[in-house]
Amino acid sequence: MAYERPGTDPIDYNQCRYGHSKLLFRGPKRDTKSKYYAFIGGSETYGKYVEKPFVDLLQEATGQVCVNFGAVNAGVDAFANDPSVIDICGHAKKTIVQVMGAQNMSNRFYSVHPRRNDRFLKASALMETVYREIDFTEFSFTRHLLSTIEVVTPDKFPAMVTELQEAWVARMTKLLQDIKSPKVLLWVADHEPREAWSGPGLGSDPLFVTRDMIARIEEHVSEVIEVVLPLDIGPGNLEGMLYPPMEIDAAREMLCAEAHEMIAEKLHAAL
Repeated sequence: MAYERPGTDPIDYNQCRYGHSKLLFRGPKRDTKSKYYAFIGGSETYGKYVEKPFVDLLQEATGQVCVNFGAVNAGVDAFANDPSVIDICGHAKKTIVQVMGAQNMSNRFYSVHPRRNDRFLKASALMETVYREIDFTEFSFTRHLLSTIEVVTPDKFPAMVTELQEAWVARMTKLLQDIKSPKVLLWVADHEPREAWSGPGLGSDPLFVTRDMIARIEEHVSEVIEVVLPLDIGPGNLEGMLYPPMEIDAAREMLCAEAHEMIAEKLHAAL
């Protein structure tokens, strides 16, 4: 069952920083002076609302230090523009990079917050020209922005998707090239990578990422690990999760404890 406790957050995430990074990561802070695995990713890697995310479970199973660089709602930009994270990952035994969606990145159409990548900051002149039907002052989050564009200008939305996909491939390629340790790409979703995006609607996470996009960056990693979660333990399942009562809707979008166990088992077998 899911547990609701009134008051403050029922989980102490022991948030910490590494090096000169301005990002707050889930702790406890790990020792990066000896051998370790590094993990880069978004909310799934961070493990919001679960006591033991798959990174911690993997450390218990292997006895190897596992450093969690997951950040809630992070996109590729959060890590690609963080020299401290790239440097620490570069000295890891291996770096496991979660496939994150293409919506939370700056691109030719709009810019996002450098750390909280789900925050929409500004539309470019190009975007204001192409999507002149939209008032961009109304938006604070990328998903809300894209959902509105898809509904109001469905004929122009494929151009947005193409831009996000191309930006994702370019940014992921640079990130993977900058990290000098052996790298593993981790796909976590309730479906396998699809051949192409198809509306209506934005689709499911990781948004807009296709099998072809993964194939284009595959040369930069030693392995691609796909974890396809059964629907009953994907987003929406609150089993074993701890969250404040007011955050139940947010918790439904995260992965439950059993999903993290499945990811850890798959990674353990592969690593």
